[in-house]
Amino acid sequence: MTIDSTIQQAAHLLQNGEVIGFPTETVYGLAANMHSERAISRIYALKNRPLNHPLIVHVASKEQAKNLMARCSEQLERLMDAFWPGPLTLIVPKNEKVPDWVTGGQPTVALRMPNHLIALQIIEAAGSPLAAPSANPFTHISPTTADHVRAYFGTELPLIVDGGPCQAGLESTIVGFENGAPVLYRLGSISLEALESKLGPISIKNTSSKIPQAPGMHYKHYSPRTPLICTDQVMDIVQQYAGKKIGVLSFSEHYLHAAIHRSEPLSASGNYAEAAEQLYQKLHQFDAAQLDLIIAERAPDVDLGRAINDRLTRASQ
Repeated sequence: MTIDSTIQQAAHLLQNGEVIGFPTETVYGLAANMHSERAISRIYALKNRPLNHPLIVHVASKEQAKNLMARCSEQLERLMDAFWPGPLTLIVPKNEKVPDWVTGGQPTVALRMPNHLIALQIIEAAGSPLAAPSANPFTHISPTTADHVRAYFGTELPLIVDGGPCQAGLESTIVGFENGAPVLYRLGSISLEALESKLGPISIKNTSSKIPQAPGMHYKHYSPRTPLICTDQVMDIVQQYAGKKIGVLSFSEHYLHAAIHRSEPLSASGNYAEAAEQLYQKLHQFDAAQLDLIIAERAPDVDLGRAINDRLTRASQ
């Protein structure tokens, strides 16, 4: 099947209230027409996701995004100009065109324009913005290949569009505004430093909440089935669990010890973008290796290392 015919098939399914597997540059999503309550309900059921957790709405243009906003500030314009298309989600006041079933009943909507040609073509062909949370059961490891989506939902989806491995590998960064001041709700594929270069100082508010303002704020998330410990002291934990079948997922160092069954760095060169791209792929591989324990080394807490550490901390809960 050609890409063009796949895009048309995807659009037809979306227009008829179906849910599909959908590639983006960050992670794969479960995509549905935002106006189809039946399809949105299907997403929540597939993921076993709490109904008060809002979904990110994906758009194909700034104009399509503005059509869903109650208002658009100069700060929002600056962020869209700087980072769209790309892995930045904006929390904005919604207008009457955005149904409550997409936003968890909140007065705001999460909007993103993905930097992935196939994703943009599918949104345009479908003729509607698409709600698309990550294509994994709630709290599980996010998918960065079509095979990951098939492993989770293969028999339950009419179509999984294969757009290749995700280039960013971590979810989008989520930013909103409270009393006019920028707030970071989820660390992601755009670093805090990059955002602050456009907006100035940003407060971080990414802790869990009973009524989360953005996706990814739950205390436990992105988790393998295998128990995981996130630490700065890898060898201390290795010796503590020396009788176990241990895997060590490090930032850049390759650890050698008789008790370590598998040891892999996210980036041997210490490159933050490479480490972020590899994180979920490596976690999926480690989870399939029948280990007793994964020991994950914290990255330096700068640049995309902050987002990597956020994911590893939530995975260890």
